[in-house]
Amino acid sequence: MKKLNKQDLAEVLHAKLGGTKVSADLAVETLIEFITDSLKRGDEVSLAGLGIFSVKRREARDARNPRTGETIRVQAMNVPKFRAAKALKDSVK
Repeated sequence: MKKLNKQDLAEVLHAKLGGTKVSADLAVETLIEFITDSLKRGDEVSLAGLGIFSVKRREARDARNPRTGETIRVQAMNVPKFRAAKALKDSVK
């Protein structure tokens, strides 16, 4: 199993579309920035065939420090969430 990263995605985009590697890097950065900014505003981003990016509210809770066993309070926070599309799930079975 190989781990792929942002640079690998840019290289695939460059090979598929042509142009310069700089423009492929910019396209990948723009996509990530668009998704991030949308989630910050509380919007959902739905990409057909891939899935839905959204934000979920995680309420405050008590947790336990595994080293000391001490109970600590974890504040409420927003966390990113991804739900894979059926097409993506079916393709990796």
